[in-house]
Amino acid sequence: MNVRQVRKKTKSVGNVKKITRSMQLVSAIKMKKSQQAAIEARPYQMHLELVIKKVLTKVDTVQSPLLVSHAKNENPDLIIVLTGNKGLCGSFNIDLFRYLANNIDIKNSKFITIGKKGAQFLSKTGGDIRADYSHTAPLNSVSAIISFALGTFLDGTYKRVFVLYNSFISTLKTEQTLAQLLPYKLEFGQEIEGKEYIEYIIEPSPKEIIEKILRSFVEEKVRNAILQS
Repeated sequence: MNVRQVRKKTKSVGNVKKITRSMQLVSAIKMKKSQQAAIEARPYQMHLELVIKKVLTKVDTVQSPLLVSHAKNENPDLIIVLTGNKGLCGSFNIDLFRYLANNIDIKNSKFITIGKKGAQFLSKTGGDIRADYSHTAPLNSVSAIISFALGTFLDGTYKRVFVLYNSFISTLKTEQTLAQLLPYKLEFGQEIEGKEYIEYIIEPSPKEIIEKILRSFVEEKVRNAILQS
């Protein structure tokens, strides 16, 4: 190898380093924005749930269709599973797969998948995927997912609806979270830490607005799960 070739090789290596550095910077900026979006979404969801708890203290549970199951006991659960579309993300997908295998009755549940890796895993393990939104932007799919989940829950097709996702703890740590969406579970007496109930003036009546509020909450819960992931 002559001097010219050595110089050319050295220059090529330098260019690769610059490109790699640029990619790292872009990735860091994207991650920072995603983390900020996830953190900023939490207060809204917390306040919305606080309002729901306050309103539900004045509503007859039986008259709220999103608070009770309409299915027979033998009917399956519907689980919305959030994973990545690609690998090379450490244990992000693997930890969720392990949770699925150890904690979910895959054979007797139905699934909606957001993310190619989750769809591939469930296909290999015999999971029944009712809808797959791996080929569309996750946040753009929320309305369609909620419409499907609400419709099939209210007509008794599914007993319960859950969302399974990686909850953001820190850059290096996530926690697998299985959150029940429907029927909405109200645990009286468990207030959000540091917050006090506000006495709301509810018009025209709690019964007329509770379903709309609950629908908004379920949609926001899925949206927040996507941001957390």
